[in-house]
Amino acid sequence: MNVLIDQFIDHLALERGLSDNTRKAYRSDLDHFAGFLAAKNVKSFNGVRRKNILDYLMSERDRGLTVNSISRRLVAIKVFFRYLQQEGMLDRDVTASMESPRLWKVLPGTLSLKEVDRLLTAPIGDDRISLRDKALLELLYATGLRVSELAQLSVEDVHMDSGYLRCVGKGSKVRVVPFGGRAKQCLVHYLAESRPKFANERSGPQIFLTYRGRPFSRKGLWKLIARYAKRAGITKTVSPHTLRHSFASHLLANGAPLRIIQEMLGHADIATTQIYTHVDQGRLRSVHARFHPRG
Repeated sequence: MNVLIDQFIDHLALERGLSDNTRKAYRSDLDHFAGFLAAKNVKSFNGVRRKNILDYLMSERDRGLTVNSISRRLVAIKVFFRYLQQEGMLDRDVTASMESPRLWKVLPGTLSLKEVDRLLTAPIGDDRISLRDKALLELLYATGLRVSELAQLSVEDVHMDSGYLRCVGKGSKVRVVPFGGRAKQCLVHYLAESRPKFANERSGPQIFLTYRGRPFSRKGLWKLIARYAKRAGITKTVSPHTLRHSFASHLLANGAPLRIIQEMLGHADIATTQIYTHVDQGRLRSVHARFHPRG
């Protein structure tokens, strides 16, 4: 592997004319990656899988590297693998569809089941605001919607009888996401008794409305959720994406297939969804200890 890295560094100098500092940065990143692979008993770049790269990047994050540094290392690996494939030294470029780790910058910590329960029960009362906010929080956790998707969700997108909603996500891609009985109960109550009190002649089809009858902004939803997290006594930072992350993590912890979680989250690449497999390492260790004969 070191010989191939040497050839690549020479290519950067001779064919692409990159500066000495840039070549040194590529060398450092690729040498570090090669060392990680060797420790995992991966003996050639043809034996590298996307999971190996993802494990490497996650290990770098766990070591405390910044998002920018991790992103730089992925760029180095992607450029290197593209070079190897173009030169006929790599059967398949497994990095071609990998997304930037910059998304980890906004990937929050997950909530525990007890914290989720405290958050979802924070809206107390039968007034119109409490009914709305209870339904909003329940639906967000039940479906893992992005904050922008929740803000634009219309009444017609929610199919109560079948227990699913239709969501338009990134790239205008439509997906179907189921939701459970608790979210359905809260939605029925909100639509019957609360939403009509928010709606006016200027209201649109969005299911969740502000006190002025307008759809929520992303910032408005962030503030609402942060307010209830504080009321619930949760000290960690909580955002709409925290509930999306918790939705995926709790599904995975209870045995849901990764492909199904990918579909519900609307991820184009399963490598993005695989990030969630790294947040439940404690559960994996406990399962191993319980079921492995030498655990």
